[in-house]
Amino acid sequence: MQTAPTYLAPHGLLRGKSVLVTAAAGAGIGFAMAKRAAEEGCRALFISDVHEKRLATAAQTIREETGLQAVYTRMCNVSAQDQVSALVSEADQAMDGIDVLVNNAGLGSSQKVVDMADQEWDQVIGVTLTGTFRMMRAALAVMQPRGRGVIINNASVLGWRAQAEQAHYAAAKAGVMALTRCAALEAAEFGIRINAVAPSIAIHAFLKKSAPQELLDQLSAREAFGRAAEPWEVANVMVFLASDYSSYMTGEVISVSSQRA
Repeated sequence: MQTAPTYLAPHGLLRGKSVLVTAAAGAGIGFAMAKRAAEEGCRALFISDVHEKRLATAAQTIREETGLQAVYTRMCNVSAQDQVSALVSEADQAMDGIDVLVNNAGLGSSQKVVDMADQEWDQVIGVTLTGTFRMMRAALAVMQPRGRGVIINNASVLGWRAQAEQAHYAAAKAGVMALTRCAALEAAEFGIRINAVAPSIAIHAFLKKSAPQELLDQLSAREAFGRAAEPWEVANVMVFLASDYSSYMTGEVISVSSQRA
């Protein structure tokens, strides 16, 4: 098993941009992306989550560790349209326009199809797929008049691969991929790029609470490097997609994995 590489120094890839990240509290990919955005020079950062205390802590941590003081927060459950509308409106006003939206909110569980209740299916699809749709719809409405913007969706390699007890989550993530591709065609005429990342496995505190350690160890061992990704390694790819270095990319889904998708 190879060890994780050293945390990379920033290169100013997002200098002057404003960034909105959903599900950005805590130690997951969303927080990693929010922190990297600040490190890469964004002029303003807006983060949202459904956990008030963790959200406040995340914002304070980013301010202290990166020096960026223009860090705004708002509670938001992406399964509620009124909260999505309020978040995008407030972020757009606070940051004088949204340059980058990172859709990171998602929900998963483990359940066999034969035992899955409608409520569990609806909840996972509602947050992971429909929530992404709602955020994109609201963001496009404010980005299109400006004639620019970038949207990055967090999908998963389970949108391509099969895994037992993950039918609902895999279906949602496959939907995010298709949504990304179709919306990208519609947004291109307005100068807006929409892409997605599809991580295989990135270990963080929230994942450890929702999945057995034995399963996480098995999935990590299958990776070519013999380890899971660090959340910031996924965030680095998001930073690339958010930056001008990916100016010709839209409607793409990048597998962030150390094995073939």
